[in-house]
Amino acid sequence: MTTKKLYRGICLALSGLAASPLALAQSTPAVEEMVVTSQMRTFASSSVSEEMLDQVSGASSVLGAIDYIPGVLVNEGDAFGGDDWSTTISIRGFQVSLDEQQLGMTIDGIPNGNSNYGGGSKANRFLDTENLAAVDVVQGTSDIASWSHEALGGSMNFRSVDPTSEAGLTASTTFGDNNARKIFARYNTGEIMDNTYAWISISGSDIDSWIDGSGESNRDHIAAKLKGYYDNFELTGYISYDDAHEDNYQRVTPQEFVEDPTWDRLTGNWTGIPHVDQLYRRAWSTLRKNLLAYAKADFEVSGIDFSTSVYHHDNSGRGDWIPPYIVDVRNDGAGNPHSELNTGAPALGGSPLGTITFVDADGRALQPRPGCESSLVFPYGGAGPAYDPACFPAGALPVSSYRHTVYEKQRTGFVADFSWVQDFSQFDNTLRGGFWYEDNNRNESRDWLKVIDSRTSYNFNHVPYWTQYDRSFPQETMTWYLEDTVAVGPLTARLGVKQYLVDIDREDEHQGGLRTASVNSDSDVLLSGGLVYATPIDGLEAFVGYAESFSSIKDGVLEANQTALDSVEPETADSMDLGLRYTTGMFNASLTYYDIEFANRITYIPEGSTDGIDYLGESDGAYVNVGGIDSSGVEAAVQASVSETLSLYFSYTKNDSTYIGTPDPAANTLLGVFPGNTVFGSAEDMFVISADWRRDSFSAGLTYKNVGDRWLDASNTTRIDGYGVADLYVGVDLAEYLQGLDGASIKINVTNLTDKSYIGGVAGGWGGWIAPPRTATATLTVDF
Repeated sequence: MTTKKLYRGICLALSGLAASPLALAQSTPAVEEMVVTSQMRTFASSSVSEEMLDQVSGASSVLGAIDYIPGVLVNEGDAFGGDDWSTTISIRGFQVSLDEQQLGMTIDGIPNGNSNYGGGSKANRFLDTENLAAVDVVQGTSDIASWSHEALGGSMNFRSVDPTSEAGLTASTTFGDNNARKIFARYNTGEIMDNTYAWISISGSDIDSWIDGSGESNRDHIAAKLKGYYDNFELTGYISYDDAHEDNYQRVTPQEFVEDPTWDRLTGNWTGIPHVDQLYRRAWSTLRKNLLAYAKADFEVSGIDFSTSVYHHDNSGRGDWIPPYIVDVRNDGAGNPHSELNTGAPALGGSPLGTITFVDADGRALQPRPGCESSLVFPYGGAGPAYDPACFPAGALPVSSYRHTVYEKQRTGFVADFSWVQDFSQFDNTLRGGFWYEDNNRNESRDWLKVIDSRTSYNFNHVPYWTQYDRSFPQETMTWYLEDTVAVGPLTARLGVKQYLVDIDREDEHQGGLRTASVNSDSDVLLSGGLVYATPIDGLEAFVGYAESFSSIKDGVLEANQTALDSVEPETADSMDLGLRYTTGMFNASLTYYDIEFANRITYIPEGSTDGIDYLGESDGAYVNVGGIDSSGVEAAVQASVSETLSLYFSYTKNDSTYIGTPDPAANTLLGVFPGNTVFGSAEDMFVISADWRRDSFSAGLTYKNVGDRWLDASNTTRIDGYGVADLYVGVDLAEYLQGLDGASIKINVTNLTDKSYIGGVAGGWGGWIAPPRTATATLTVDF
């Protein structure tokens, strides 16, 4: 990221400070936040509790905090969430994974810019775990005011902590298994001007791969937040910068898992044989940089509450692979040395002429000896003689490529919400609405670089010999909603409408920026509504809600040709929630029945498979509509404070997600759709039991989560065994033992306490990631 881009993001975050100098100069101290009026919820929703946050280590991802909520299943490649490639999130059968983008995600209400691997960003790119205040999860009938392109099965809003009124420094260090280490510090400024407060934080973490230690995950993070409370408005500014380098984990088949449940078939030793070294872990990498900045103002005009935000997001990075050949893209003439092996200007676009696996000392391609049979058996069951060094003469040199898929994205947007509350004699009425505009431009290119010496290492020439493609995807989004809520005695009713207007283009930079594809991804006017009835029983309410949801066609779909694009339609979902909530403070319970019909499902078919990888594919897979999904089920949760020291929590989910076919049986067969089959990877049964104990300076918690059997594939031929995992934390407040400190504590976290071996997240319909083993960390936190 350039200094110019960083400067632009900082200016955007702080621009609100200069927007109203008169108001700043005339402001007087305020003690209460201005909050837009909340609504009685006619849909299922949950928030992460303090006890759930305690279960998450300081070195872990913020995504892990939502795993205990009913209907939610989070799987990550390691205990720290250090690999985006292997991260999956499921809610009611809707997924965020390599295959799917069906769940909305926001940061302090700001859109995250999609959650996919190829150019998207999940919440862990914007928030340190230590800066996480809470997470609000809305399952199914997503809140009408949630701004997302992909909230079909629900939405998640990750909220950052506010600055404190007192100045102080919080510093922590976390260390643990797999050489995990993290340093974190946050300084609260206290009052820097009248009723204005801020904090700034910095962190760095390094973690080795739990599988043979052959890879690593490194992350540096800087963030700052400002809050100002004034007579006429409340100001919030936030900026975060995240720089991550993650070596990936890979999926395995059930058979491979049975053979060795501790190895994902990526390798840690360089062999000098490109066919084997294509699975070298350090060459399977995710590199990402994210800068997010926003400025928000909450104010009141004539009895109407307004909340407005402006934001900017820069995303850049790449995904790395190491194909076991050089692509022949220049016609150098028969028998001549290949120019792809020499430093020079890259070839731009065009179609491959073939592939080169071995060359002589002068750089001329060699062919295997006639009749030679390859002895290679790993990976992917082996390879033909063109990849086996034993089939070439002595002195033949292996050649291979380092492939970069380069991602860049710039988003600038504006969000505005209002809420107007009126108290009539017979009823109360709340009218609220909002508008979201975003200008988004994503660029994706693919570079092929020569490995300098395939015999010795994966070090590569940083000048590409071929840029396969270079594309930009300009996207413009306009979204609006209106909702009216009427409260009459114990009954509250709401009715809302919402619409998305989304235009996406594809521009080919190899053709001078020529627009080569375009799609209009507008929605119909979407309806939502519901009822809440406060029963005569104190604390008990019944609710019913309905919502029509929409997910726009993603820019990745435009990577296919125009013919394929013309056949893809936006995804839609109709959701219904029906349930009871009982809240007394000491005892809280909820019971929800849901039913969701998801149509025009767009499925990502990835390259990676058990038969090898098509490295030359112009996109990392294909996108097609494959009918839809029917999801229905029950979610239940109970939280009880048994005593002043002990609290208990229980949640249960029964989910039935099945595929809906297209009207054409032949098309179902062609696309691999199996109407009536259970959605692969979706959990049919889950429950969580948790106990948390606090007394004097000590705290402890034990959580057990059980996930039932799942299907690995859409054809429902391969079943993955269920699993149960226990997590433990123990904490001690050290402040009374350490004089001169404002606070100090130590906390030990142990995930997968019983060292259960199982397959966690799944994707692609053929394999899943091996879940991490027992992992322990210790975090020391000191407040000055």
